Amino acid sequence: MQTIKGPGLFLAQYINDAPPFNSLAGLATWASGLGFRAVQIPCNHPAIFDLATAAESQTYCDEVKGVLAEHGLEISELSTHLEGQLVAVHPAYQQAFSGFAPPAYRDDARARQAWAENQLRRAAVASARLGLKAHATFSGALAWPYLYPWPPRDEAVIQAAFAELGRRWKPLLDTFDEQGVDVCYELHPSEDLHDGVSFERFLAQVNNHPRCHILYDPSHMLLQQMDYLGFIDIYHPHIRAFHVKDAEFNPSARSGVYGGYQPWIARPGRFRSPGKGQIDFAAIFSKLAQYDYQGWAVLEWECCIQDSESGAKEGADYIRRQIIPVAQRAFDDFARSTTSREAINAMLGLPGGHHHD
Repeated sequence: MQTIKGPGLFLAQYINDAPPFNSLAGLATWASGLGFRAVQIPCNHPAIFDLATAAESQTYCDEVKGVLAEHGLEISELSTHLEGQLVAVHPAYQQAFSGFAPPAYRDDARARQAWAENQLRRAAVASARLGLKAHATFSGALAWPYLYPWPPRDEAVIQAAFAELGRRWKPLLDTFDEQGVDVCYELHPSEDLHDGVSFERFLAQVNNHPRCHILYDPSHMLLQQMDYLGFIDIYHPHIRAFHVKDAEFNPSARSGVYGGYQPWIARPGRFRSPGKGQIDFAAIFSKLAQYDYQGWAVLEWECCIQDSESGAKEGADYIRRQIIPVAQRAFDDFARSTTSREAINAMLGLPGGHHHD
């Protein structure tokens, strides 16, 4: 077994125009000061991390690593959540997601998709240059508007949606395979890959691709009322990245899992800072340690109540307390003894053992 690495911090919620959050060095100084040991870097902020340059220049990648190393930090993963979303967008969401791409591509769905796919290819190469083994992203969605079966849906529509999703992602997965990097899809409502069943369906479409894996975020599972601990038992071979994000579901007589179009603070299901929701992280960290999870525990701060900076400070301490230094020997080794073959036969009543009448 290997001790889980952490704490890490996903930077997406913290990047802004004010120091120290407007430069990689500033973010590194701040995150290190809170006790983080790694950062997960989104690829849509060139001022923080220039993906195009990273895909072309080993020198640039070494400089990025050097800036972080000065503060005792590593990169856990790169993230293309927004770019992955644009790989597959249902027409109903074209306008809503158009802002995820540069202005030149926003009004042309095909050009926007091609741009997103190119960004994924760059992320594969950049990840390899940085020495990373996993990459965080979204799958995008073509079938999501048909989630609830009313009017009764035609199964052929869902089959076609997943076939097309697989067709679009297969060459991208091949590129990541060439670079030796796993693609970890965050299973998330609004993505076609949002639970175990949908992940399995996609995995079949890409022929059990060796780079098709999971970013495990239990908050999305709790809000879907899934067994997020049992999920680890089933899918642990595919869990290659991990977001530490808490959530709570408070049953209401007025709304439920769908939330009634309410703001986050009024919904029965809400994201919370780690330790302030209902998720049993002690059990999660135990299971991941049991199954020898090789990656990082990365805080993704999203809370509708707590301030983000205090959430980061508390989150670093919380993750550190959850990490279990794994045992290097069995707890009962002190009572272990070496048993000869003759003694074993005697214990089992087999021929060749010494019997005492």
